[in-house]
Amino acid sequence: MDRFEGWIAGVGTASGLRAVVGHWPSSPLGAFTDVMVERPDGRRILLAPDERVAEFVGATYTFDETRLGPVVHEQQDGEHYVTSADLQLALRVGGRPPLGWLLHAVPGRLATAPAWIRAIDAVARRVLPGVRTVGSAGGGRREYYGARDLHRVTDARVRWGGVDQGALTPVSPPVRFGFGSTPRTPSLVRITTLIRYDTVAWRLASNT
Repeated sequence: MDRFEGWIAGVGTASGLRAVVGHWPSSPLGAFTDVMVERPDGRRILLAPDERVAEFVGATYTFDETRLGPVVHEQQDGEHYVTSADLQLALRVGGRPPLGWLLHAVPGRLATAPAWIRAIDAVARRVLPGVRTVGSAGGGRREYYGARDLHRVTDARVRWGGVDQGALTPVSPPVRFGFGSTPRTPSLVRITTLIRYDTVAWRLASNT
């Protein structure tokens, strides 16, 4: 089972562009940051720092285009900055809503257990429409999202292709990269992502 430790932030903009940032200080691929962008016309673009990340993420989610190049994350004075050749993104993160406090209170070993993640999937679907905690990662793999904490994103400045994308808005409509979206309310979620392999199915998929 592969284990990724980090956070995911999802934001919408007045222009209709939506972005999902994944920042992974610990993963089987080393530390990296990637961004999934869905443009107002529905085109889904992956910004990946290298071929290994692009191959892995591209096998797990669905994109219309992949762009390779440095994706840099920096944090300063309560803001997160993510930059690439196409994207300049600044996020200001606020406090925990009630759901964040609940997630924060769950012991880490329980929060990242696949059985627990499966059990709370039905709750997540009701509380956070569009959000899923377990689903297919393609090629006979199963993906589990173990949410550990949640903070609201209170402000975002987004430039895409050098053009300002306008004010922060909900992530609406939901993004369509995988089996679930991020919360509709712009949020930063601390998460442990697990990918479990069905060995036979994975070998068959890898040999096709």
